[in-house]
Amino acid sequence: MHHHHHRHLPDTGGGSLMGDLVKGALAGAAAVWVMDRADWFAFTYEDPEARRRTEQVRPGGLDPSHVAVNRVAEMAGVQLSPRQPHPAGIALHYGLGIGPSALYAAGLRDRMAGLGMARGPLFGLGLFLVQDEGLNALSGLSAPPGEYPWQAHARGLLAHLVLGTVVDLALGVMGAGRSSRRSRHARGH
Repeated sequence: MHHHHHRHLPDTGGGSLMGDLVKGALAGAAAVWVMDRADWFAFTYEDPEARRRTEQVRPGGLDPSHVAVNRVAEMAGVQLSPRQPHPAGIALHYGLGIGPSALYAAGLRDRMAGLGMARGPLFGLGLFLVQDEGLNALSGLSAPPGEYPWQAHARGLLAHLVLGTVVDLALGVMGAGRSSRRSRHARGH
């Protein structure tokens, strides 16, 4: 019969789920790097008073990823040195961008195809709301959102819009997802 199309063989044409996960992870890593540059730029040019208040309300003066790894280390009876920047904190920071980006590449991106150019920034907005404004505050990795100056929220939003945009553009370049597979097969025949 005609079932040979549906065998799950690794598709060297770059169409596998694993391939999309890897592309998403790569896109996420690149996007975190770009996001950090954008965030640092904005932080540097921010109103000094807002910057001071942001650092002041941060638990232990640490960013959320470093709060998390220092907390885990303390539970294990280990003292990280330095507390920030620490390789474990940086790794977690990258992981929080890479994980969701891999999932985005593996399925969410195709489902958001109808949104066109807006899907990257919307993915970033979702991450911002869930991670920055939601989970970090709920888990005590950051101070309650209301304690931060509005500039810190604006900067977090901007950084995540950059992240989502870079992830989406990188995936477009790498040809992730079903849509690129279809067009590739169409061209091949």
